[in-house]
Amino acid sequence: MSDANLPPLSADDLAAEGGTALPDKEVYSLLDLNVDLDLGLDLAAPIDLAVAANANVAAPIDAAVGANVLSDGSTAQALADQGAAIQQGITGEAVANSSQDSAIDQGERPATPPAGGQADAVRSAPVDPTDPAAALEGGLLNVDVDLAADLDLAAPINGAVAANANVAAPIDAAVAANIGSDGSAATAVAQQDAIIQQTIDGTAEANAEQRSGIDQ
Repeated sequence: MSDANLPPLSADDLAAEGGTALPDKEVYSLLDLNVDLDLGLDLAAPIDLAVAANANVAAPIDAAVGANVLSDGSTAQALADQGAAIQQGITGEAVANSSQDSAIDQGERPATPPAGGQADAVRSAPVDPTDPAAALEGGLLNVDVDLAADLDLAAPINGAVAANANVAAPIDAAVAANIGSDGSAATAVAQQDAIIQQTIDGTAEANAEQRSGIDQ
């Protein structure tokens, strides 16, 4: 007999039906993590840095670009001609002196009470291993961590840098391109004549002196 041939329920049939209320839904926790973190930090990082530099920089740039994109019967030509005569001279001294005196006193800090307060007394209640219901209370994994750390960190840094530099970067570029175009010609010519003369007459001196007194 198909569902279409089933007779409909009468009012008496519906009144005779009964139901059972479902229990309340409970959420079970798999991870119960409780962390109390108490940190007392003393950080000191005096930094002293001296930089001295003599520099000559020359960067003549010459560029030519020609392109034909999706154009039949076209010609792209790019010509870049550069002549550069660069003369750089440095006469002098680059001196960097760095002197640092550090007196750091990081004494003991007074003890700080745990952050958890009175809640710590009831956090780790004993569980009866013979009671299955009690074994499941509170989740499968209970982690209780009380961490107290007192750290004294001192990092006095002293640095000195001195440099004499001559930099020359003449750049000459020519680009020609035909993309997706039949019967086209692309020509790129880049000619560069560069005469570079660099001289350095001097000294680069870097002195770093550090005296640190650290009491932790």
